[in-house]
Amino acid sequence: GILEDYHVGKMVLMKVNSAAVLSSIPLQMVYYFNIFYYIFYFLVTFLMIIYKSQVFSFPDGNLALDLVLLILMGILEVTRLYHGFKGNLTEEAVPVVTNMVLTIGSMLLSLYYLLWQTYVLKADVIINAILLVIYGLEEVLDIIAVSSFARIYM
Repeated sequence: GILEDYHVGKMVLMKVNSAAVLSSIPLQMVYYFNIFYYIFYFLVTFLMIIYKSQVFSFPDGNLALDLVLLILMGILEVTRLYHGFKGNLTEEAVPVVTNMVLTIGSMLLSLYYLLWQTYVLKADVIINAILLVIYGLEEVLDIIAVSSFARIYM
């Protein structure tokens, strides 16, 4: 009767309350750090492009290319982090995997600014190396998170 339903409901509630939380705290921390570092990265890279355009002569189209790729990288970063946050907090593998794929694009753009942009300064090398380390750490933590989500939910 009612008492039996109460006990069954209470057991279900207790079981739900004791369910393991699979969201990765270290991954979430890296995502948060990435937000602040990327804002710094974007502003410094933008200012360095402006500085280089005043000090050095750019071949036709290269200044525009560097600026357009930086804007695309910013859009990619927002999209990438949105999927990463969403996937980790909701414990869903698909958004985290989407984040992983988008991170490869971000890594390639970071490599562009590290190796192939028109003029590479020492500051470019430092800030892009740091960004690539953050991306690498994220990818490792993404793999761990996806494997824990898949183990439980699949």
